[in-house]
Amino acid sequence: MFTGIVSSLGSVAEAGSGRLGITAADIAGRLSVGASVAVNGVCLTVTEMEGQAFFADVVPETVSRTNLGALTAHQAVNLELPLSLAQGLDGHLVQGHVDAVVRVLAVRPVGLGSEIEFELPGELAPYVAEKASVTLDGTSLTVAGLAADARSFSVAFIPHTLERTIAGRYEPGTAVNLEVDVIARYVERLLSGRDGAR
Repeated sequence: MFTGIVSSLGSVAEAGSGRLGITAADIAGRLSVGASVAVNGVCLTVTEMEGQAFFADVVPETVSRTNLGALTAHQAVNLELPLSLAQGLDGHLVQGHVDAVVRVLAVRPVGLGSEIEFELPGELAPYVAEKASVTLDGTSLTVAGLAADARSFSVAFIPHTLERTIAGRYEPGTAVNLEVDVIARYVERLLSGRDGAR
């Protein structure tokens, strides 16, 4: 379980052939084989450590459902260590299970930050609401607006987030991992079960 508060940026050291290597100088000392780490919001298991780099196996299912399969050498990625019981919950509960890869539709400068618009698949629209939480490439964010047709949503990024995550590199067409709020999924499941019992 994660919080969506990015620990640091890493750099892709190896990609392809079902294996992903990440140079992660800031957090490498806290990782070990068997540990979990979120890479662009995808929960992976560390299978090997080599200096300041860690390696993880990336199965075809993960490649097909996330943007990890498109990573290239030296590309920056968001990293987060798992939530511990001793720390506060600064973001929201994030599982590291990506629901869809969505595209950036527009990037608009607003004040010192940016408002970025993302496409929204129809099957996920019921789980996204204005002022609710979403996770984009592992970053916990608040939905600033939802299109009238529910086909897109926007997020307002402050300068700190743009500088400390890969969001500052987003441009129209960028593929982004989206995870909707797990609590919204549970609520929908509970309500649908109640309706089915009537």
